[in-house]
Amino acid sequence: MSPGLSAPSSSEIQRLSPAAFAYLGDAVYELYIRRQFLLPPKRSEDYHRQVVSHVKAESQAAHLRSLMPHLSEAEHEFVKRGRNAALNRPKRLEPEIYQLATSLEALIGYLYLTNPDRLSELLGFLDLQ
Repeated sequence: MSPGLSAPSSSEIQRLSPAAFAYLGDAVYELYIRRQFLLPPKRSEDYHRQVVSHVKAESQAAHLRSLMPHLSEAEHEFVKRGRNAALNRPKRLEPEIYQLATSLEALIGYLYLTNPDRLSELLGFLDLQ
């Protein structure tokens, strides 16, 4: 958590939907990716190109697939819950890709609120080349 932000209580977290976790996870994931490509300094267009290549649904789906062997049973269950939050997908995407991307975002949002150390551990497994 950032300074000045209070963590939600466990009961507040339990009331959140998988879609709410995905909403938060989308922002956390993009911030993580942006931070990874911040150095060495480069032009804004180069930052943007690198970040977009990793935050698009296809890349998120691939990242989730790569993380699956590292997930606990409870995390696997949460991924399944996140998949069900995938509504209103863009027409250019296959449903499975959008579901996987939403599942990753939901897992990230959930771990951000409940276990940031575990989130950092999992994000460290991502291949961002």
